[in-house]
Amino acid sequence: MEEEYSIVDTSKLLQAASDFSFDPGTRSEAAVKEFLESFPLPLIISALQTKGDVPGLEDALIDCLEKIFRTRYGASLIPHFMPFIVVGLQAYSQRVRALSCKTISSLLENLEDNTGLAASLIKENDAYPLLLNCLIDGDEQVAVAATDAIRNLAGSQQGIEIVFPSTPNEATDITKLAARCSPLGRVRVLALIVKLFSTSRAVARLVYNSNLLGVLEAEIRNVNDTLITLSVLELFYELAEVQHGMEYVSQTNLLPLLISIIRNSSAESMLRSRAMMISGRLLSKENIITFIDESGIKAVITAIDERLPLLDNQDADEYECALEALGQIGSSSQGAALLLSNASAAKHVVNAAFDLHGRGRQLAALHSLGNIVGETRPENNKLLNSNAEETLRRLVYEVASNSPKLIPSGLVLSILKLESEFRIAGYRLIAGLSARPWFLVEICSRQEIINIITDSYTETTKIGMEARYNCCEATYKALASSSKFLSDPALSGTAEKLLEAIKKGPYLAKGRKYEARPEVATADRF
Repeated sequence: MEEEYSIVDTSKLLQAASDFSFDPGTRSEAAVKEFLESFPLPLIISALQTKGDVPGLEDALIDCLEKIFRTRYGASLIPHFMPFIVVGLQAYSQRVRALSCKTISSLLENLEDNTGLAASLIKENDAYPLLLNCLIDGDEQVAVAATDAIRNLAGSQQGIEIVFPSTPNEATDITKLAARCSPLGRVRVLALIVKLFSTSRAVARLVYNSNLLGVLEAEIRNVNDTLITLSVLELFYELAEVQHGMEYVSQTNLLPLLISIIRNSSAESMLRSRAMMISGRLLSKENIITFIDESGIKAVITAIDERLPLLDNQDADEYECALEALGQIGSSSQGAALLLSNASAAKHVVNAAFDLHGRGRQLAALHSLGNIVGETRPENNKLLNSNAEETLRRLVYEVASNSPKLIPSGLVLSILKLESEFRIAGYRLIAGLSARPWFLVEICSRQEIINIITDSYTETTKIGMEARYNCCEATYKALASSSKFLSDPALSGTAEKLLEAIKKGPYLAKGRKYEARPEVATADRF
């Protein structure tokens, strides 16, 4: 057989393979069968192994084989060529190794069923340890392909038994593998743990019971390598984003570890900032209290609050990250209430939101305050408990009375007179705060504010138009929901003006003074 395919017109094969793989997308079953009738798989594989110095042949054959094995018919041929796949996983060529990893994925995706045929082939040919080697030692493309193949393998019961054997050996024990890797290899192994965790609830349970999340925790404790710690923090966040993730992540020491990083003055600022941001993202979920108790959330808020005075006028980036993190925590109603129970942390956000001297921090604080007051929450969930609401009202009036503007509407108007990015944050703030009667009176009694938010020509960007429209809509709904306000003659005109702006929609308001004109005119004809 080898002699039969040892002599081949490589130029003809190169042209045919190039033509076959040039067509983007997946080739049809018929096209694959037709191609293999002219160039059988043994011939292609033999040419790939003995490609010599023919320029472009390896790349063309690899692209060709990828398309062949991606089809169901092509995948059905893979079991007959497992020895080639095993050799390919150990090849010097990174492209051949990547092809072999992708071929195993195709085998699992197309042929795995209740019989466990694909997993059995992988086990019989001892391919799993080779996939792990590709993950650790291969280039980026090989590592990605190997990760995908291992995740596909864990998608079946037979595959789970290969990845999580009852008695793991030295070569396949993921914990030991991470310990003996290079830093890059270790990050890849940790990323694999996260991918496995997201495969299914059953696999997530195995990952947790195998203490693989403990491997990630250990890396966070090692603050000497900032880049690895940053990578692992992001991986933990990915875990929490998985549908079944928080129930397991909440049982780890992640939150105490994040708090310790935030409080660690000797850690790099970038690391503390990332710990704050990931804490905020983790605690921003509306149902977070189901997984993490109030004391844990309060501990994060306190840690950030203690850090803020140390950053004032020193580290602007970290200060902004701290404000953003508080805003993310406050995006849920429970988080907002707990944040406002810490008067010091809440005061930092409110003061910074109306401080015209720190432009970056003011913008961050405005968006954070917009989250806290409920701009991102459903209409029936904007208001908080009475203590939180009273704290919010007091802080806003306090910062206003200590400013030249004296009242909240003056502060808001000063923001709306700034450039677009600040106006957008101002719209968000009004949309959230307008649910409070005390603030609604402030806004509606200031005709300059109503004129700005109802002006269809104020904003020129999509995000700006949408923010202004949402602001009008929220303010009108707040007015319309109160018979007390609607019966006030002084406010009836304001309600009509808001309604008129809403009817125009966020874009392309009727009566625009400046219509878009083509830059290139059509040619004059006879």
